[in-house]
Amino acid sequence: MMLSPMGLFHSMMNVELMAAKGVIWATAEDLSRNRGRVLSLYRQVLRSLNSPDLPLTWAARLSKKAEARSIFLVASEERSLHNIADLIDVAEYSLSVLSKGQIPKLPLI
Repeated sequence: MMLSPMGLFHSMMNVELMAAKGVIWATAEDLSRNRGRVLSLYRQVLRSLNSPDLPLTWAARLSKKAEARSIFLVASEERSLHNIADLIDVAEYSLSVLSKGQIPKLPLI
């Protein structure tokens, strides 16, 4: 599920509006709103790592999947609106690089 430009605009506006009010921590509503999107990105990244277009051995593929799982697991504890938006942007960028058959130069996510 890729976010449309308008959807990205609205999610970024929500972050900016919350920051303008002085609230920089995610509420339960913010977390539930991002949950489906993050789960979708997680599944897409894992699926993309299975692509035969990637020049990875079986062990390297398992290593990259473990890296992605650990990053998403650590990121699931994040409560800052800005950090959550940044993590989603990085995941979408990594997914776009993986879909081109390339491996991101820096850590996966």
